[in-house]
Amino acid sequence: MSDERFRLFCALQLPEETLGALVEWQARELAAGRAVPPGNLHVTLAFLGSRPAAEVPSIGAQLAAASAAAGEIRLRPLRYRETRSVGMVVLEDLGGAATALADELGARLERLGVYRREERPWLPHVTVLRFRERPRLDPLPPELGEFGVVRSALYRSALGPGGARYDVLGSLPVGS
Repeated sequence: MSDERFRLFCALQLPEETLGALVEWQARELAAGRAVPPGNLHVTLAFLGSRPAAEVPSIGAQLAAASAAAGEIRLRPLRYRETRSVGMVVLEDLGGAATALADELGARLERLGVYRREERPWLPHVTVLRFRERPRLDPLPPELGEFGVVRSALYRSALGPGGARYDVLGSLPVGS
């Protein structure tokens, strides 16, 4: 039996046109730090950390079930926010379907024994910038308008000298 482990997380994938507009905004507005590359932009639903590779199929099945049962997800940018190590675009979850999906997925993964939800409420956001020293930027949020999300994914995160690389292990439709 293999003892291989993967750093895993479940996330919403951004539509191509939203992704393109976000990348243009990053180039124009984020003058400090290291912009998150386009292939790494997503909305995290649940970060599982290091998990045995053998758990990937059961985690993927729970993501598939939760995603299939989700309502229509509509998001829009609210503001830019910085923590001590990242800059993010905080999103408004119009109608609450993304939050409901994050809650349902969290409950399923907890029952599976692979995840423990945080005590603070889930915050829909896209991490757009990483830094060692907080740049204290204050850009207006990107003008993406309201956008729909139709896919979720299970990702593997591989840490390297140039930052993390995310590989999609499986991409799934959201909603029926």
